[in-house]
Amino acid sequence: MLATDQEPSLLAGRSLVLGGAVAQGGRHTRAMSATEHASITRFREELDRLGGTGEVVVLPESVHTAALAAEALGCEVGAIANSLLFDADGTPVLILTSGAHRVDTKKVAALLRVHRLRRASPDFVREHTGQVIGGVSPIAHPAPVPTYVDPWLRRRPVVWAAAGHPSAVFSTSYDELVRLTGARSLEVA
Repeated sequence: MLATDQEPSLLAGRSLVLGGAVAQGGRHTRAMSATEHASITRFREELDRLGGTGEVVVLPESVHTAALAAEALGCEVGAIANSLLFDADGTPVLILTSGAHRVDTKKVAALLRVHRLRRASPDFVREHTGQVIGGVSPIAHPAPVPTYVDPWLRRRPVVWAAAGHPSAVFSTSYDELVRLTGARSLEVA
């Protein structure tokens, strides 16, 4: 199984076998299958534009929860960076948190000085990210979304986040995630 303590750049050039399917190695910019979902292709293009180094892996099954992603990747749930979109009084807020944590919405609302922070509806998520719940990536949204990152993710040399679709993930590091998203650190649990 994939060793999760490797640097994301070390994954380049390898073929990963996950769940009986082969995810071709090489950088995320390589030619994609004609059957690849458009949201994954948009993600790959944005990752390349931003200079991301991680490996995009398309799994044979949906991994719309941190537990499913961790199981498919052979890593701990804490190495999964959940991308959770919230509705902060009508404004989208993206929180990237460890799969081992639950966002304390009252605490985060107070820290962000908003009246109420609630889970976004599926329509709100699609409108502001162009993606569906379970596949929301940290990047590749139609417009910038204020983003905050759980500093607990710093404890992992490699974290995995959604790549625009419920069956796609990519490897990255805490520092690269902050650089790609412009996220600010925020204690969310």
